[in-house]
Amino acid sequence: MQGRTPYLAVKSEFVNTFSEEPLCIVRAPGRVNIIGEHTDYNDGFVFPMAIDRGVWIALRPRKDRVVMVHSLDFQSAMSFNLDELKPEKPVKPIEYMKGVAWALMDSGFELQGFEGVMQGNVPIGAGLSSSAALEVATARAFSVVSGFTWQADRMAQLCQQAENEWVGMNCGIMDQMISAAGEKGSALLIDCRSLAVQAAPIPADAAVVILDTGTRRGLVDSAYNERRTQCETAARYFGVRALRDVTNELFLSKASGLDELTYRRAKHIVTENERTLEAKEAMLANDSKWLGSLMKASHISLRDDFEVSSTALNIMVDLANGFEGCFGARMTGAGFGGCAVALVEKTKVEAFVRYMSGAYQAGTGNEPQIYVSEPEAGASVEMG
Repeated sequence: MQGRTPYLAVKSEFVNTFSEEPLCIVRAPGRVNIIGEHTDYNDGFVFPMAIDRGVWIALRPRKDRVVMVHSLDFQSAMSFNLDELKPEKPVKPIEYMKGVAWALMDSGFELQGFEGVMQGNVPIGAGLSSSAALEVATARAFSVVSGFTWQADRMAQLCQQAENEWVGMNCGIMDQMISAAGEKGSALLIDCRSLAVQAAPIPADAAVVILDTGTRRGLVDSAYNERRTQCETAARYFGVRALRDVTNELFLSKASGLDELTYRRAKHIVTENERTLEAKEAMLANDSKWLGSLMKASHISLRDDFEVSSTALNIMVDLANGFEGCFGARMTGAGFGGCAVALVEKTKVEAFVRYMSGAYQAGTGNEPQIYVSEPEAGASVEMG
């Protein structure tokens, strides 16, 4: 590792604070979604990859039921007692940790307290799942100190429950699942109903570039929950459990009875699921142009039918798609701000980054943050 990475920072600060090596350092990554947006809570398909940014916690067990963690990001101590859990507002990072503890205990896990040092490098609010990384890292820490077996899909479900029921964010399973179960070198096609996964490599001639617009959104207070309700309304209209069960043929034959707004919301989900499954074929065929064309179509659908893009995201995506050597770009994450993702010819990545930095700043007055990322593994633990 080069420089003072979060791994080195939490390890060094732990030794300075406790005068001993940590029992372990747990890590959980953020993610970028290549394609398949807002399909997860419709029981559909998503295609994320874990990124080389995440949350690290250096820790040791406590003999009592207290969790106490010093956050290097916020330069503050966060603590709670496992026997005295109650949600608090406004939502701060500690609520995600408390929520995971609550969900684990609610499912019958016997938990032990721990103490340590934490740091993350996933930009908060950028649509790269900083909250899921924190949740999954917390679950991984509890699995070590409490002695229960790590099951990626089960832990992802409980972390999702924490965000849904404790934090109040009606997210789907994608973020927690890829953070828990990601595979190094591959994106992961996730069936959000069965949680079955299939790995597929990014085409060999392409790199994934994350384009942070520098704009942020507050998801709990945003239109996210409204979109979810609209999708549930459409599913009831079609008489199915979720829009995942609506084929394109069924949609075309029956959707005319929907009101115009619900029609467009449902259209996005139905076509996005088809694009996501097609993306698997494109990846397995090592076809960057095919995958890029699907990403472009996804953004248009998110912009026009699901209406979760933003001016900044549209400018970023249009600039990227206008660059010779970019196979395709789209907004990624829940939307309303945050990041876009681009698939770029490897030999042109440096030129792409230079161009995007200057062109986006000239067009918006906002300086972007740009990250080139390889697919990383999901949550891990390194014993001290």
